[in-house]
Amino acid sequence: MSKNVFLTMWLLTPLAIVAALGLAVDREAAKKSQQKVAQARTAALLASATGQPAAEAGKAASAAPGAKMVRPESLEQGFVLVVKDAAGLASANSPIHLAGSHNGWDPSDKSNVLTSRSDLRWQIIVPKLKSDAGLAFKFTRGNWDTCEVSDALADIDNRSLPMVDASKLAPGEKPIFEFVVTKWADQRPNSAARPDLDPYYTISATGTVRRVQVAGGGVPALRDVLVWLPPGYEDEANKDRRYPVLYLQDGQNIFMKMPTAPGEWGADETATKLIESGKVEPMIIVATPNSGRGRMSEYSPFPIVKDVAPRGREYVQWLTGEVMPRIDRAFRTKTGPANTAIGGSSLGAVIALYAAQTRPEVFGAVLAESLPLTNADGAVATHFSGQSTWPKRLFLGVGGKEFDTPEASKRLVIATQALEAAIKTKSASTAVSLVVDPASEHNEPAWSERFGRALEFLFAKP
Repeated sequence: MSKNVFLTMWLLTPLAIVAALGLAVDREAAKKSQQKVAQARTAALLASATGQPAAEAGKAASAAPGAKMVRPESLEQGFVLVVKDAAGLASANSPIHLAGSHNGWDPSDKSNVLTSRSDLRWQIIVPKLKSDAGLAFKFTRGNWDTCEVSDALADIDNRSLPMVDASKLAPGEKPIFEFVVTKWADQRPNSAARPDLDPYYTISATGTVRRVQVAGGGVPALRDVLVWLPPGYEDEANKDRRYPVLYLQDGQNIFMKMPTAPGEWGADETATKLIESGKVEPMIIVATPNSGRGRMSEYSPFPIVKDVAPRGREYVQWLTGEVMPRIDRAFRTKTGPANTAIGGSSLGAVIALYAAQTRPEVFGAVLAESLPLTNADGAVATHFSGQSTWPKRLFLGVGGKEFDTPEASKRLVIATQALEAAIKTKSASTAVSLVVDPASEHNEPAWSERFGRALEFLFAKP
């Protein structure tokens, strides 16, 4: 019996050895396969981040033994970004800008403008950044309305840079990263017709409108502030006359209708009619455009919209510290709160009222249309009802059809009426005019219809 067992073991041993060898080979093959998959995934990620073909990006993913992989942001010599504009829209008048975590996501940063090359590509040399942390960035053509998008015209994720092998760089050599921008946001059907995206667009308005180009904002952007001058401003007889000023937000829609908006405020026509009829004091109207995609952020002085960082405080600082001094230098303005009003609609009304409450030495009157008091579970109403500083004059306008449902619209009207009552209780020196229009919706035609009444209240002749 023992002989049979011994013989059986002797016969099976070679088979066991072969099986073990086969298993080892399978495991090694599987390991190599997993490594290849991991490298392929890494290469794909790098390709997505850099715009390189996956095969090229894969070279950086599989570092050779002895390689010194570092972030390009940490290199003392800096690095170079090269961009191919596949859409062919970048030009001397609309150059490519680098906006990212290193410059506060400023889409119009003049120190981050790419230069054109003879091979139809654009290039920028980026010096060593203050932080070695990974750079997140996108390319724009001066504002967020001309930001890069995908070939399908959809928003894209922020770009980043892959690690580089510093051991392969010569002393002082800057690594070069190449990218391709396939499309820009102003190629979208609802954006292509917007004349304000062209810096030389014709302003269709009644009277005289001047442009003042200003950079910055709560969400930095390069924008043309539009300045409407009242009838008679340029007459020789009025050369020494100074005028009160109304600063309005969402300046794109104040004097002319944009394709993406249901209408315009018609501020130029209304003001002209009231001034010429002698019903109001002649005033200058300054229309400050919003920053496009950053509108909700820079018009929110505190959390209002979910996942939108409030940068309203920064916007007011920019408006009072950059825009207003430029206007005062260029035009014959009256200054001080008795001569300066600020206004807006929806979130534009929020930032206008916030500006007047935080800078009462600057703004003395407010035009607040469709103030979204019921938004953010009533956070807007809670904030303003708790304030003790109010402007001398406040015009409130609200419609009875602001929302899709009658119940929601009614709540907004009630909240606006409650705010009016609270102001009258807290600030006897504040004159409040509340206009409730039952048939009005939340749009420019409604604000345009009430604009005349607002001007008569805010700029009544003494």
